[in-house]
Amino acid sequence: MADYNTIRAGATGVRTAQIDEGLRAHMNKVYGTMSVGMLITALAAWSISGLAVTDMPTAVQIGADKYLTGLGQALYTSPLKWLIMFAPLLFVFGFSAGINRMSAATAQVVFYAFAAVMGLSISSIFLVFTGISIVQTFLVTAIAFAGLSLWGYTTKKDISGWGSFLIMGVIGLVVASIVNIFLASPAIMFAISALGILIFAGLTAYDTQKIKTDYLQHAHAMDSEWLGKSAIMGALNLYLDFINLFMFLLQFLGNRE
Repeated sequence: MADYNTIRAGATGVRTAQIDEGLRAHMNKVYGTMSVGMLITALAAWSISGLAVTDMPTAVQIGADKYLTGLGQALYTSPLKWLIMFAPLLFVFGFSAGINRMSAATAQVVFYAFAAVMGLSISSIFLVFTGISIVQTFLVTAIAFAGLSLWGYTTKKDISGWGSFLIMGVIGLVVASIVNIFLASPAIMFAISALGILIFAGLTAYDTQKIKTDYLQHAHAMDSEWLGKSAIMGALNLYLDFINLFMFLLQFLGNRE
């Protein structure tokens, strides 16, 4: 009996080590996919309205150090700007609804395409804010995001109950933001930004813990296809948390031209 218990304990220890190793690999894939998406977003935004290049034949100067490329002019001077503005929201709904019918490889390509569309959508920040303030806000966001995500990953507290309240808050932010497009109220914008920071700070911790919990709940199955799509959806959620946290912080920390 002693030998049996020893073997059983040893097998359990090996299994736990395998799960821990798999979890680390899973989280690395989530953060890696998210990071590539962030890079694509930055390049897409920069290619439209962040180019301080005077020798481009299609570049048009619109400020002291601000230029628009030909594509940027087409987007900002036509009704296409409305399509680009709302495209990421439609993209997220479509992606979330259709991911179960996609392969993991297809889902990853779609995520990167979404990241490019998001870059086009937020490219106006290069026209509104100074480059230095954008970089500074990005660094502040990165530090805050890292801390919040680490806390969500390591905390023993179950924060799954936050989900429904945070999602309701996001829906409220979307509705208020759409209404304020037409009202253009600074007071409403200030309130939206303040609430947005709090909501997406909470979502960063919540989503990180959920990614970890979902992996541990399905670790016994070790379905590579499910794990691949789970990592992409986790990357999408954390990517959205980071982007929104950055955009709301920029309203407070960014210096306008």
